[in-house]
Amino acid sequence: MNNLIEKVNQKLEEYMDIRYPESIFNSMKYTVTLPGKRLRPVMCLEACRIFGGNIEDAMPIACAIEMLHAQSLIHDDLPCMDNDDFRRGKPSNHKVFGEAIATLAGDALLSYGPQLIIEKSVNLPPERVLKVLREYTKIAGAYGLIAGQVVDIESEGDESVKNAETLEFIHTHKTADLFRLALKSGAIIAGASDTKIQEMDDLAQKFGIAFQIYDDILDEISTFEDLGKTIGKDKASGKLTYVSLYGLEDSKKKLNSLFAEIYDIIDKYHSEILKNIVKQMELKIAK
Repeated sequence: MNNLIEKVNQKLEEYMDIRYPESIFNSMKYTVTLPGKRLRPVMCLEACRIFGGNIEDAMPIACAIEMLHAQSLIHDDLPCMDNDDFRRGKPSNHKVFGEAIATLAGDALLSYGPQLIIEKSVNLPPERVLKVLREYTKIAGAYGLIAGQVVDIESEGDESVKNAETLEFIHTHKTADLFRLALKSGAIIAGASDTKIQEMDDLAQKFGIAFQIYDDILDEISTFEDLGKTIGKDKASGKLTYVSLYGLEDSKKKLNSLFAEIYDIIDKYHSEILKNIVKQMELKIAK
């Protein structure tokens, strides 16, 4: 996994070159290259490997997914959204570059991802590139991440919509969709069958919800030093989370149940990387 992270980091550096006007490119690069686990690109590359593909062919989409993730973080941290001053232990993008440049950096990353996929996927059949682009643009827009963000904003402080259906919708689109894009894209690039692509979609949905429950639990029990962002902010702002709806202990039970289902799928493909990602989450919650 560390080797894959290093490969992704090297490619991100290569793709994120600085040119005029430097302010926008510096802002884009700032959040994209913040230290992180690179879970989404790593999962994309691993899905490609599982189905017999060349991970170098998957690298442009893997990096584009990390850029889309960075875009969502930049916009999520803005004062008009979640208003967070820190991300991964560093000042949020708008605290460094200002709200206007941060907003434009997010917009630029949103379009740079597909540009990168088109320009760099030179070894792939056009139909696979098109299939990946369809997944990317759908998840990036009003059917995916933006839908989740809108419902998250609209449900804040509104007790009438704080229910399981709303919670599932928010975290399917704010969190699980990027993991769905990662695993499905890797499988598509490798030429996996529709059945296998659907199984990756199912795995990503379960993992995405588990990851959000995990994040909600850490927001209750962790520290700024561990998470690199403001702790307890969701509770203070009245956000709908798994912990606020179900309580801490039931959230942990739900998480452990999802872990078991996730392992059942991963075991079919003998992926030590995917298994290790889940294992690290388990260990952190168990502390």
